[in-house]
Amino acid sequence: MMNEEQKIYFDAYSKQIEDVLDLVMTRLKVMLDEVSKDPEQAPFEHLICRIKSVESIKEKLIQRGLPDDVASAVKNLNDIVGIRVVTHFIGDIYSILDMIYEHSSWDVVQVKDYIATPKENGYRSLHVIIRVPFENSDEGMGVELQLRTITMDCWAALEHKIRYKKHVKNTALISAELKRCADEMASTDLTMQTIRDVLAQTEKL
Repeated sequence: MMNEEQKIYFDAYSKQIEDVLDLVMTRLKVMLDEVSKDPEQAPFEHLICRIKSVESIKEKLIQRGLPDDVASAVKNLNDIVGIRVVTHFIGDIYSILDMIYEHSSWDVVQVKDYIATPKENGYRSLHVIIRVPFENSDEGMGVELQLRTITMDCWAALEHKIRYKKHVKNTALISAELKRCADEMASTDLTMQTIRDVLAQTEKL
């Protein structure tokens, strides 16, 4: 999972960090599979995991005026380990959030709902920080879970590619168009959820 640069930076912490990632991924998969007996009712499309790059870690620590060594990173950052849960419908996001709250393997310490309150650029996702037991810290290690629909994930991926283009002109226009796309895609998400809810009610009759 780690590249050579990460292994050198994390050093003695490497195995423990990978163990945290494996534990959370395994527990999430088991938790989600338990409610996914019927593929048509599965609450998620896929899971993606990553360990934050050394460059990103150091940049974030320096921005906060903190030492950029591994001990500082483990103590101060909640997103060294990140896991994304991509769902079909908005409702699934909040159902999974309830399951995350109920699980005994971690404590939920923070939830940021960028679906109810999108970021200014149109970004939508539900961010959940959980704290997992970690032998080098009495407080445990923070792990960031991002829950988003396929539509939200698609927009975020495209926006990320465009944002890192160099020598872009008309940035204000591009930002406005990206925001418009985000709003239109969010409207589609809501419509799809409504259709799903109507079908569910029909099946109960």
